[in-house]
Amino acid sequence: MSKIIAVNAGSSSLKFQLFEMDDEHVITAGIVERIGMEDAIFTIKYNGEKETKTLPVPTHNEAVQLLLDTLIEKKIVHDLTDIKGIGHRIVQGGSYFDSSVVIDEDVKAKIKELIPLAPLHNGPHLIGINAFEKAIPSAGAVAVFDTAFHQSMPPKNYVYPIPYEYYTDHAIRKYGAHGTSHYYVSQRVIDLLGNPEHSNIIVAHLGAGGSLTAVKDGKSYDTSMGLTPLAGIMMATRCGDIDASVFDFMAENLGMSAHEIITTFNKKSGLLGVSGVSGDMRDVKAAAKEGNKRAQLAIEIFENRVVDYIGQYTFELGHVDAIAFTAGIGENSDFVRHDILAKIAEATGIVIDEDANKNGKGERLITKPESKIKVFVIPTDEELVIARDTKRLLNL
Repeated sequence: MSKIIAVNAGSSSLKFQLFEMDDEHVITAGIVERIGMEDAIFTIKYNGEKETKTLPVPTHNEAVQLLLDTLIEKKIVHDLTDIKGIGHRIVQGGSYFDSSVVIDEDVKAKIKELIPLAPLHNGPHLIGINAFEKAIPSAGAVAVFDTAFHQSMPPKNYVYPIPYEYYTDHAIRKYGAHGTSHYYVSQRVIDLLGNPEHSNIIVAHLGAGGSLTAVKDGKSYDTSMGLTPLAGIMMATRCGDIDASVFDFMAENLGMSAHEIITTFNKKSGLLGVSGVSGDMRDVKAAAKEGNKRAQLAIEIFENRVVDYIGQYTFELGHVDAIAFTAGIGENSDFVRHDILAKIAEATGIVIDEDANKNGKGERLITKPESKIKVFVIPTDEELVIARDTKRLLNL
């Protein structure tokens, strides 16, 4: 009986799932949100119940300790040594890692070195790694990188058309993100297609952060996020792709600093910036229904950006066997899926099954038999991928 905990330490949060890996059963799951504030929120689910409490959680160290104390207090585990493995989601692995690895001092040094490429994430990841290592020294630890899946991209898809020495000397290139989700979802689609020898799949991971990936024969061929998660489609508060000279214009004409501009692009743009309402698609849709034209415009831009990438990747791959929608918007916003598919239906021969799209639940096919491309909704499960890699690498 091997228990493994999958950990995702964000800039101000700590998500977790504890698995019994013999049957991949989730024993408990939850999140500590608003770390660093007096009114942090700790939510935990176990035995079919959900508990939430508000309390001060100054740092990620306290968040880890709160989680571990609760596991003992609630008798979810009898002793912390019952947890044999800890799998850590790491946003940025650079070009160092093309797969998950057992964590040692060299791995931690490389994660630290890559902090400039993911300043909001790699630092907290390291804090989480060290905190769990101190609390459960007997447990093995594994790093699962968001960028690893995308290391299979050919150079023509990850080298930027700027002076080449910026790539060779400073590692400035496309790395992508959401790789664990893209891997899990594309593998599920391959299974659903009957495990063909060759397959071309487009995965649309649409959430607060969003990215699309062209997956060729089970490997990432191209992806929409870049050096950082700021590139690609429009997101909740990120602008995605824009003319690079907008940065210079804002600096020269608006007197904004580099930090202010990047903060605007990351936290004040996207659905929030265009709609003026919210970065949450549900709120934006509600405002659009009430006649808010900016909210409606935000939805249209979002959908068009996704369409742009589906079109690009369709031509890159030559043909597409399946498209999969996943993550918060991809799994739950039937109107977004409908609008996107309607925009590409004539060009692709996609025939939507309106009932399956609107009324179906969970993992499912949402196109009719005559559709030239199958379209699926696949709930992502990054934590399960993390737990599986941890079990495999630690031989548990």
